[in-house]
Formats: sequence, C-alpha cells, structure tokens
Amino acid sequence: MSDTTFDELQKIHGDKGPAAAIDHLIGVLRDEKRFHQLFDALLMKKRLELGLGLVRPTSLKDVPEERRDEFEKVYIDTARHVGELLLADGSIPQAWHYFRAINEPAQVAAAIEALPEGGSVPEEVVEIALFQGIAPAKGLSLYLGSHGTCSTITAFDQVSMQMAPDVRRQCAQALVRRLYDDLRENVQHDVLRRQPMNPPGQPLRELIGGREWLFADDSYHIDVSHLNAVVRFARFLDAGCPELDQALQLAQYGSRLAQQYQYAGNPPFDDFYPAHIRFFKVLLDVERDPSLDYFRAKIGDDPAETDNQLAAYVVVDLLLRIGRKDEALELACKYLGDAGEEFGLSLPELCAQSGRLDLLKSLARSKGDVVNFAAALLGSSRP
Repeated sequence: MSDTTFDELQKIHGDKGPAAAIDHLIGVLRDEKRFHQLFDALLMKKRLELGLGLVRPTSLKDVPEERRDEFEKVYIDTARHVGELLLADGSIPQAWHYFRAINEPAQVAAAIEALPEGGSVPEEVVEIALFQGIAPAKGLSLYLGSHGTCSTITAFDQVSMQMAPDVRRQCAQALVRRLYDDLRENVQHDVLRRQPMNPPGQPLRELIGGREWLFADDSYHIDVSHLNAVVRFARFLDAGCPELDQALQLAQYGSRLAQQYQYAGNPPFDDFYPAHIRFFKVLLDVERDPSLDYFRAKIGDDPAETDNQLAAYVVVDLLLRIGRKDEALELACKYLGDAGEEFGLSLPELCAQSGRLDLLKSLARSKGDVVNFAAALLGSSRP
C-alpha cells in the first residue's frame, strides 16, 4: 500500500468524515484486489454504523444482542461477496475460506466442476474437491490426472465410504474407464508386437480371446494390485452403467492371470475374479440367474454365521439393484434381521417400500421393536 493512500485517507477523513474515509478505503482495496483486507474494511464500515469498536472488525464479541442478527447477516453477505470476487479472480482455495465459513459450498463446487480436464490444478483445489468432499467426482478426476492411478486408488479407498452413493459411483466409473483404457492399450501393444496384422481398436475381451500366450510365464500387462482394487470398486456401479461391461472384461482378464496374482477377497469374493465375473453378469443381465445362484450357494443354513450374512447381503444387494424387491426382502429378513443396519440396509424401510407391512410387523415383534410394530399395524389399517 503506497503512502499516497494513507495521505488520501487522512485528508478525506478530515474533510468529509469517517464514513467517506472507509468508503474510499473499500474502493482502493477492491481496485487493488486486496480481498482479505476488503472483507475487514466492509465489516468495519458496518461496525462504524453501529458505533462499535473498529480494531477487530470481524469479531462478534462486542456486538449487542439486539444487533447481532443484523451484523451476522452483513457478515454472511460480505463473506459471500468477497468469496465471489476471489472465484472471479481464479483463487478457489482462498474463496473456499469464506464460503466454508458461511456453509455455502455450491459456488466453489461449480467453479471446480468448470475446471478443464488435463490442466494444471493447485494441490489445494484437489484437496478441497476430493478430500473435503466439495466436488469429489471432479476431484478424483483431477487427482487421477495429476497423481496417476496408484495414488488415486489409495485416495479413493480412504474416502469412498464417506461419499454419497451417486458420487461414489461416478468415481468408480472414472477409475474403471482409466484402468480399462490403460490395460486394453497395453494388451493391444503386446498383440500387435507379435501379430502385426491384427486389427487395432478391439475391445479387451477380443484381444485376450484365444491368446493364452499373453499370460504365459506369469505375464501381466497392468499392475495387478491396481486391477484388484478397481475391480473391487466396480461393485459400486449400478445396472445400466456403461462401464459395467468394461469392469466385466477387467475381471475376465484377471481370471486368466497366474494364480499368484489372483489375490483372494473377503467372502463371498474369496475366489476373487470368478466371483466378480458373476457379480457383474447379474447387473448386466448376462446369465443372471446362474450367477445369482453362484452367490446363493455360498449362503449356509445358520443366519448368525458372519460368512452367511455376507453372502446373503450380496444377493440382497444384487436383487434390489435389478428390481426384485420381494426376493430380496425374504432373504434379508431371514439372514439380516439382526445385522441389516451393519450393512447399511434398513429392513423396516425396505418392508414399507415393498408394501410388506405384514413382514415388518412379524420382524418387529420378533425383535421386540414396538415402534416399528406399531408403524406396521397402523399403516396396514390405512385405506
């Protein structure tokens, strides 16, 4: 800040008074893009109007109770205004400081979504988008571009369960696309190296079909831990996702790898790639019933056994995704009656959505849940 500004402020204050001086300061700070100081100056103006102390303009401590709502509204409006100025100036992290303070993330999310793919993005922006959850799908895409597949897989593993299902699905789609494209390109390069006349652009399924030599001598074409993770993430995809067939092809590729590279998963995915092939086929409506039977066969007789509950949950989840609610409900009530919440499944809600209040009443009574029993009882008496 130049000496001229100080001199001008002093002169204006002497000639026109405090209000004119603060207005001049606000204009100078706005013109010079000193946005943090502008925030203070705008609040100082309000405090001047209220006859409050001016040294700590953002403080609420000395604001009288009867004027607090008025001052807080000005505070929020000023924070929003300065945040918008910072966004217009391209300073997303600094803008977020103001929008976070007033719990208004939408404009920051929109600014992040508008960033071009492949450009250089400050690390702080990726942190805000992905790890603070402001625009997680876009944040993952940016992180993928700046940090590569390995770090992005690790990052997604850390935050995926904190995301809303729709956002989690979008992130999984991005990772499936990226790994599929990388793997397909690597396999195509290997095929063309040995068979130069092979037509380019074939999908992975056709590239590996009938070419056992691609996997000879324990060969692989992508980091096998990345493949394992992305196939696992692909379970977040819904029926109808265009990436589902890519996920199936990734699992089919994985099932051809040497056994040492086929890491076991948690039940019922202990036979990792074959189980995922069945899972994706259910969602794709390819050999759907035999694939469902694959998982049903893993459900034992004891509903209290953890492995049986895990297998039952997978079948219930698949049935719900493909719209077979009645089957899902019967199985869930038998095996997940006491563990539904652990799997993020609300059996009372599922009963109500399916119109099976009789089942809800029976379930609630068996669990001593008088509130849901009453809900089912009263709900069933409605016309």
